Amino acid sequence: MTLNTPTSANPTAPLYNYDVVRKFTLMTLVWGVLGMGMGVLLAAQLVWPELTLNQPWSAFGRLRPIHTNLVIFAFGGGALFATSLYVVQRTSRVRLISDKLASFVFWGWQASIVAIIISYALGYTTSKEYAEMIWPIATWVTVVWVAYSYLFFATIARRKVSHIYVGNWFYGAFIVVTGLVHVVNHISVPISLLQSYPVYAGATDAMIQWWYGHSVVGFILSVGFLGMMYYFVPKQAERPIYSYRLSIVHFWAIISLYIWAGPHHLHYTALPDWAQSLGMVMSIILLAPSWGGMINGMMTLSGAWHKLRTDPILRFLVVALAFYGMSTFEGPMMAIKTVNALSHYTDWTIGHVHAGALGWVAMISIGTLYHMVPKLWGREQMYSTVLINAHFWLATIGTVLYIVAMWVNGITQGLMWRAVNVDGTATYSFVEALEASHPGYVVRLIGGGMFASGMLLMAYNVWRTLRAAPKRSAVDATHAGASA
Repeated sequence: MTLNTPTSANPTAPLYNYDVVRKFTLMTLVWGVLGMGMGVLLAAQLVWPELTLNQPWSAFGRLRPIHTNLVIFAFGGGALFATSLYVVQRTSRVRLISDKLASFVFWGWQASIVAIIISYALGYTTSKEYAEMIWPIATWVTVVWVAYSYLFFATIARRKVSHIYVGNWFYGAFIVVTGLVHVVNHISVPISLLQSYPVYAGATDAMIQWWYGHSVVGFILSVGFLGMMYYFVPKQAERPIYSYRLSIVHFWAIISLYIWAGPHHLHYTALPDWAQSLGMVMSIILLAPSWGGMINGMMTLSGAWHKLRTDPILRFLVVALAFYGMSTFEGPMMAIKTVNALSHYTDWTIGHVHAGALGWVAMISIGTLYHMVPKLWGREQMYSTVLINAHFWLATIGTVLYIVAMWVNGITQGLMWRAVNVDGTATYSFVEALEASHPGYVVRLIGGGMFASGMLLMAYNVWRTLRAAPKRSAVDATHAGASA
């Protein structure tokens, strides 16, 4: 354990552990570039199937889960690790409880991501969405997550302020429920080093998968990043959060409801109808707390809207909230059973996922990274504001092209698949539906390519910022007296 170290600038202030935050920040950027680059490759494979190279390791079915894990757990997870460990120190006014444990969490997580990539490429997987990793890797992830949980909560427990900042409540809920989701989804009986059987069977297994699996969306991709929003939007806007009371209501409402929404993935399946309906109703109710959070973030800019003209970082954060509002309206609507009959298993679902993943998760992560990098490396600002602005427009236009293409494709597919002739036979063949989808795949490729190219601009901008940075020891000493 490392004790707080006072400095001459402020003898009573803690010297925070920014080293682990820097490492997670840089790896978040690395994994983001790789993960989104792979996403572009997958989009290209659907336009030109020859790009699968007729090799098993480069097949769409193997690369797709690698892409999913890279962007959610490596990029998104890395951003959550970096920001949560940054925020918990600054709002608690104490150093992380253990530097060695922090280092273990960083290297342990990177080892997990590398193991996941290799195992999926080789075809070793459970084939369960969000829970594909085989049991030895899942066990290792559990160990790392327990260490991370202790690091976060033990730091809060020794805080120098009586109050626990609301962002830490969201981060804490994300940590607890993600651990629960991971463990419950992976309960299995190993039969060899590379294979296991789930303890659940049939419809029960499906229900467990989505009751908990959807909470990856709920507690990683929503609640975790809302923790990010509650700290970085007020910071960048230089305004207090619009309503602290609303933030409390928002927290308890969203964590109470989200875990019940999973059965909406199982409409028209063997799952009992009452369970399907429960998932639908809870999903619809979720609209209220989701929009409550969006409004709270948006209204924080009251008196600061003019900053959007000159601050592209704030623009990233605010447009992310707009996409969050859009995707959390779309989700409940898609959960309605009659709508689901048209949308599920089509590209509409893919569009919805990426409205949240690109528009909300990636854009708010990018905004927070732009906010943190200068502070972590002792610079006044990023190397180039012009590049940040260019990145913003590439990301925004790219996201819009992506999701609109998938909406059009999805509705087209849904209508074609359920069209029947008078004799009951399908009106359209699968090939006809695929041909109708091709223009949408081209537009998606363009949109995804724009988004990924923005990440390359970001990587260059960060590299130039770091080149001009002072020594880390000097940066840490400067931060020792900084306020939350």
